Formats: sequence, C-alpha cells, structure tokens
Amino acid sequence: MRKSVFDDGFQSYLVEGATFVGDPGIPMMMNLHNTQVPQDIVPFSRIKTSKSKRAYIHFYMHDKQFSRALTATTMYLDLLKQFDGVITPDCSIAIGQSPCLQQANTYMNRAVGFYLQKQGIPVIPNIRWGDESTYNFCFLGVPKNSIICISTHGCLKDKKLREIFKAGLPVMLDQLLPQVVLVHGFMPDDVFGEYSDKVAFIRYPSEFERTHKKKEGRKHGTGL
Repeated sequence: MRKSVFDDGFQSYLVEGATFVGDPGIPMMMNLHNTQVPQDIVPFSRIKTSKSKRAYIHFYMHDKQFSRALTATTMYLDLLKQFDGVITPDCSIAIGQSPCLQQANTYMNRAVGFYLQKQGIPVIPNIRWGDESTYNFCFLGVPKNSIICISTHGCLKDKKLREIFKAGLPVMLDQLLPQVVLVHGFMPDDVFGEYSDKVAFIRYPSEFERTHKKKEGRKHGTGL
C-alpha cells in the first residue's frame, strides 16, 4: 500500500534554517554565546522530578531512555525551558556499528541541539567519537572555541574502549579548540593529565557515583 503521509523519521522540522556541513550533511549548531558552565547537570530521566532547576539536562544514559526526546522533541520544550540549559543527546557511536548509523546519530545530536537553540534554550554540544574512522564526521556541526561536554562513563573499564577514548581526545581538542570541556564521569590522569594545561576541564560525577555516595552515606549514618 502506498503511504499517503510522508514518514519523516528524522524530524525535518528540527533543522529548518540550518546549514549542513561535511559529506554526511551534519546540521551546524548556532553560536554558543549564551551558554555557561553549569552549576550542575541532571539526567533527562529526572526532568520531571528534579527539585533544582539550576542545572543543564544531560542524556548520558541508554539511548532508549531518551528516544522520545529525539522523535517528539516539541513535547519536552516546556520542561526543558525550566532548566538553565541542555547538553545535546548522547546518541551512541558503538564499535561495530554501521557507519551510516554512526553518522545518523551524530546528525540527531546536532539537529536536536540546533532546534533547542532556536527555541531560546542555551545548549552545550555533547561530543561522542568512536575509532579513527569516525573522526571525519563526529566533530562536525560544533562551533569552535566554545564550551563542550564529553562523558567517560562506560568508556574506561574496557581496555579497547579506553584506548579508543584516549586516542580521540586529542583529536577532538585539536579540531574544536574548546575553551572549556565538561566531563561527565571519572577523569583518570593517564587519560587527561597531559592536556590539563591546555584546556579547562570541569568534572561532574555520574549518576552511578552520586547514587553510590548516597547509599554509602546512609550506610554509615552520615545522611549525605
């Protein structure tokens, strides 16, 4: 049966007015002059329950937990506008994943970011890379000399993933020349140490760390 309505799986309204860069055609985000270093970051999963709104919303969780933010972005505008800003969705770039899917996930990261910017929401780009085959597209669409965010959560325990993350970090720094790099998760010295005098890194504990600390606090009666 022939479809009577165009099935727009990539939500074309997200990129109306955008410039597309690189061979894959990644949406270029607008300047990031209205962003600031977040007082805190809060996961998208707690967007309705977080008591503090002085934070940026992040998407460092399994993709299925924020899929609706990609396919029905407009539904969350009022909630997102209650916070200081948003870090763009952390769509997976996995080992063994088809290059076209990796590029599509980079596209959606920037597309959602661009759309939220048009709605007046301060947006910080999340940068995610894979092995060297991803370097020609995974840094596209991000203004240079700005604030960006990365996550080490799930990237350091596995030897191969750690090597991939460590190899891509200097490439990202060289290509984007960020003023500030926000880091969600641990910052081991053997990965970040040699760059500490080149750029300002600001670390935010992952939800796992925060939850673990709360449990330890209750266990020892500290109430933390």
